[in-house]
Amino acid sequence: MQVGLMALSEPLVIPELLQRWTVVGIDSQGHQEEVLAGWREKEKNDRSTTIGQLISAYLEKKSDLEDHTVHLLFSANRWERVPLMKKKLEEGITLVVDRYAFSGAAFTSAKPGFSLDWCMKPDVGLPKPDLVMFLQLSPAEAALRGQFGEERYETSAFQRAVQQQFEELRKDSTVNWQVIDASQSVDDVHKSISSHSLHTVSAAQSLPLGELWK
Repeated sequence: MQVGLMALSEPLVIPELLQRWTVVGIDSQGHQEEVLAGWREKEKNDRSTTIGQLISAYLEKKSDLEDHTVHLLFSANRWERVPLMKKKLEEGITLVVDRYAFSGAAFTSAKPGFSLDWCMKPDVGLPKPDLVMFLQLSPAEAALRGQFGEERYETSAFQRAVQQQFEELRKDSTVNWQVIDASQSVDDVHKSISSHSLHTVSAAQSLPLGELWK
């Protein structure tokens, strides 16, 4: 599961919600609701727009799309939310975002024939999270969690490939990555996330909003 956090007068946090930090990890880790409980706003990936509906149908295996097209649709779905994200940040709202550009790059580059560099390019310039938290859990453990396998990418073999791409993304020292052991109890995971998040919210108050991968 991936989460991010960011802000202007306040920080941007990405579980991939909208003050300024990010949490990231592989699917079906089971901690999302507990992690996000108590934050000022909760938003899931926006599947209400035309682009979002195309993505939803694809993920639910109701339609098939060419892989390059799917990747660019996910990026477009993020970009169409940028004006709202910036507005919220300017209002002093901390954003916690579940599923952001990092997930997009990791999932597509795990497919044959896609380089990580190509997968990152459509999202260059998105609002940069002040914190990205990666909830680390082995694909084998993730498969035991509820709802695993309901969407297109939820197979153990593919999740292992995705995890390898996340490891490559985490080598980028310009992004504030923090790894959380998601095999811990919900309470311990919550404490770790809260600690990292509160520190970031405090530190990011006076910082300008950055641009991702620039």
